[in-house]
Amino acid sequence: MNEPIAAAPLGSLMVAKASSSHSTPLEWRVGEGLVAYPRAVEFMEKRVAQIADGLAPELVWLIEHPPIYTAGTSAKPSDLLDSRFPVFQTGRGGQFTYHGPGQRVAYVMLDLRLRKADVRAFVRNLEEWIIRTLARFGIAGERRNGRVGIWVVHGTGNEEKIAAIGVRVRRWVTFHGVALNIAPNLDHFGGIVPCGVRGHGVTSVAGLGIGASMADIDAALRAEFENAFGASCAGT
Repeated sequence: MNEPIAAAPLGSLMVAKASSSHSTPLEWRVGEGLVAYPRAVEFMEKRVAQIADGLAPELVWLIEHPPIYTAGTSAKPSDLLDSRFPVFQTGRGGQFTYHGPGQRVAYVMLDLRLRKADVRAFVRNLEEWIIRTLARFGIAGERRNGRVGIWVVHGTGNEEKIAAIGVRVRRWVTFHGVALNIAPNLDHFGGIVPCGVRGHGVTSVAGLGIGASMADIDAALRAEFENAFGASCAGT
């Protein structure tokens, strides 16, 4: 039987700021250990309010969670097949999603008033960010009409999901974000219908035979961020 996994406190986070010519540069945080989901949501709620009030810079927060399922605002009870892990109701868009070790969760807190006040464009930028990041490792991530997230196609023609997307926007500040499968236990997805999409599986960077570490992925995410989102207009 698996040993219980302790969640890391917020105080153990390492902080790094991206270089920028703006007076309020985008901030990056990389979490140590596993961050409990309720504590992550509490932190995001506070930070979003601070960003909206002009008291804190935009933030990209890269973390991992203990094994959990989260239910978005469109989640259907029938898509929870086996509540083997804790289930959290959340205010993000979308349906059921799994989070766990080996998955890079990127919580993206951007002020769209400083960029482009267009939620659909923001979601498309999230998709572009993941596609560009995967391309650095020779993985062709693709969009699919009617299916949120990023997909990859195997040589057999089968399509599998490698990244999920679920966002919320308050006072034009975004939160929640993306979950990219690096090397999670893919069997853990079996307790849900991921994002409500039946007939398709899930995969990961490791599942595609790519030996990229979490640190490798983090570096690629950071390198591709402005290519996907552009720079903030803050301080100009």
